[in-house]
Amino acid sequence: MRIGWIGTGVMGVAMAGHVQKGGHDLFIYNRTKDKAKPLMENGGTWCESPAEVASNAEVVFTIVGFPKDVEEVYFGKHGILSKAGPCRIVVDMTTSTPTLAKRIAQTAKERGIESLDAPVTGGDIGARKGTLAIMVGGSKEAYQEVLPIMELFGKRVAYMGGPGAGQHAKVCNQISVAGTMIGMVESLLYAYKQGLDPEAIIEVVGSGAGGSWSMNNLAPRVVRGDYKSGFFVEHFVKDMGIALEEANAAGLSLPGLALIHQLYVALKAQGFGRFATQSLFLALKSLSESQSDD
Repeated sequence: MRIGWIGTGVMGVAMAGHVQKGGHDLFIYNRTKDKAKPLMENGGTWCESPAEVASNAEVVFTIVGFPKDVEEVYFGKHGILSKAGPCRIVVDMTTSTPTLAKRIAQTAKERGIESLDAPVTGGDIGARKGTLAIMVGGSKEAYQEVLPIMELFGKRVAYMGGPGAGQHAKVCNQISVAGTMIGMVESLLYAYKQGLDPEAIIEVVGSGAGGSWSMNNLAPRVVRGDYKSGFFVEHFVKDMGIALEEANAAGLSLPGLALIHQLYVALKAQGFGRFATQSLFLALKSLSESQSDD
């Protein structure tokens, strides 16, 4: 198929690469052209705008940073929905708001285009390995048509319901991730404080009831001193903010998430916004050391 791909960041470029390896023709757009070079070198066609992507492709995937970026990509002057073309299905894989997903679906429908909201989880590791979990909302028929493409980079693809359901499912995921992240970081801090071998802790805890994706995949990065590889703090702050807004709208209190959100807001304010989420370890370690000095 002729596939459009908008967004070639850390995850997007790997995901699109799997689509290329699956034999599909790619039409690519990204704000920073250099980040699309690996795909172009493998035969992908560069486009100058999202509208140009949509004018060449049957199905267009998007995975960008923030809801405002999604709005620009779809509704901007040169957005995907700005003019008619061969595009039949759009799939937004950005972690965005359910409200925006529904708006895209409604506007796309008015133009005869099916829309899916399909956020992913599994991080840069899952994107490279093609083992992402994907939560999909929208038309069941469109989901079934696009499923073989998503299976090129996703190990688990689940249909969650109508427009916005994929984004609601991702909110559930991020609430869980937030809880396991703080658990992983505090577990490692305690291990270091008690003079334990952190690699041994990761191995034994990660294989038991205390295991989590964060413990098994991000804790080793902490031990290596790698705080740059992975999901950006600023994007995680955005995701938790969406979760808290949606929870508030539903009359639901999530005190654990609210606490972790504030820790990450503080981390971002300290200049760690473009660091990976495991850098929370640095902030809590610094706090612990300052308390010891006192």
